[in-house]
Amino acid sequence: MVSVMWFRRDLRVEDQKALARAIASQSPTLCVFQFNQEQLSQPPSRNQSAVVASVLAFKEELKEKGIDLYVMHGDLITCFEQLAQQLDQWTDVYFNYDESGFGRRRDQQAAQWFRAKKINIHAYQDHYLHGSQEIKNQSGQYYKVFTPYYRVWQCLPKETPVVVDLSRGNWLSLKTPQATLELIETLKDTTFNDVMTVKEAKERLNHFVDNQLADYDTTRDFPSRCGTSFLSPYLRLGMVSIRTVYQAISQAPASSGQAVFLKELAWRDFYHMVYVANPNQKKLAIQEAFRHLEWDENPAAFKAWKEGQTGYPIIDAAMKQLLATGWMHNRLRMVVASFLTKDLQIDWRLGEAYFQEQLIDYDAASNIGGWQWAASVGTDAVPYFRIFNPVTQGKRFDPDGEFIRSYLPSLVSVPQKYLYEPWKMPEALQESIACIIGKDYPHPLVDHAEQRKRAIARYEWAKEKAQMQEERLH
Repeated sequence: MVSVMWFRRDLRVEDQKALARAIASQSPTLCVFQFNQEQLSQPPSRNQSAVVASVLAFKEELKEKGIDLYVMHGDLITCFEQLAQQLDQWTDVYFNYDESGFGRRRDQQAAQWFRAKKINIHAYQDHYLHGSQEIKNQSGQYYKVFTPYYRVWQCLPKETPVVVDLSRGNWLSLKTPQATLELIETLKDTTFNDVMTVKEAKERLNHFVDNQLADYDTTRDFPSRCGTSFLSPYLRLGMVSIRTVYQAISQAPASSGQAVFLKELAWRDFYHMVYVANPNQKKLAIQEAFRHLEWDENPAAFKAWKEGQTGYPIIDAAMKQLLATGWMHNRLRMVVASFLTKDLQIDWRLGEAYFQEQLIDYDAASNIGGWQWAASVGTDAVPYFRIFNPVTQGKRFDPDGEFIRSYLPSLVSVPQKYLYEPWKMPEALQESIACIIGKDYPHPLVDHAEQRKRAIARYEWAKEKAQMQEERLH
């Protein structure tokens, strides 16, 4: 009797449900990780590079604890067939399951194979405080609005961290072939150095609780201040468990920051539930009235947005931050998404896909939910007529210009008066500070006031068209 502990986005050995159960079984256990070729791209995206580097770092961490992580690459079923040939009497598999997106499809495919091979499946909900089936309305349906969902979420007890004792494990060793390791190295872009570790995750959580949590509600919207937790890359790969995070936050001294952060954890669960309820959400707007919204096809404008060349400083600084770090401040994610979909009127799906390539904390449910929110096409989304003004957003959330200047060196000498609208600088001033608009920094790509009118008209026309079609059906 041999068990397999299948790691996925749960790269840790503390507070890990499937791992704890595998150890408790007392069976000889092999730890494995599989790179699925369906998820991989060439050339490697920054997102992919971060995952690959972090898995290899986790393999080394396990090695230091005397545990081998057997790494596989290729087609899922082919990998398991080959693994089965190397394991004598493989009887059980342990893993933390996924409920949405690619992970759900993969798990369904794997489960079918396991059953055919008479391998016992031990699968656990480990990624969220509340799984998608735990919170439903009185009719047994999924919630569509966050506030009533949150009221229930607040009242439900939360699971406590799971104790994992590695010393009680009966670990099997199987050496990953050198050829496989060499192939996996090609799956990351070496120009990036985005390696997340469990040690960093712990340090990040402790630092946030001790130094930032109490003021989180007042500092989180300002990108030049270290007001956010920066836990998202670690939660995404499961280097710290959501139960451990919840316990650390909830046991801290009560504060307004604590309450606001716990609400963010509820949003994480909510968006996951929404994605489970709407499995086609990555490609299909939840609001039917806006499914046929007409978007502009403007590759040049999309390229300018991606490269931080829109002529609006807060937008450009945010996009430069993404390019430089693989991460973007949460407030700015909303602002740049609003700008792409409502100022440039470019399809939200293009922006979502670009974020998937670039973000080292990419989480499908949260990212898709956030983009549909900003584009006003999703569940409990911002009203379509609420359109962020990029000038006002810059003034409000980067009032001293520190963030803008840190990512846009061409604007370093621009007086505060003109920093958020540099195109209004007199020509003589532009020359004196060596910041010529159109040369050293671009002209605004669009006129925000004009585009706002166009966007609202476009959404209203889509609504009218949907209503007319519905009336015809009745």
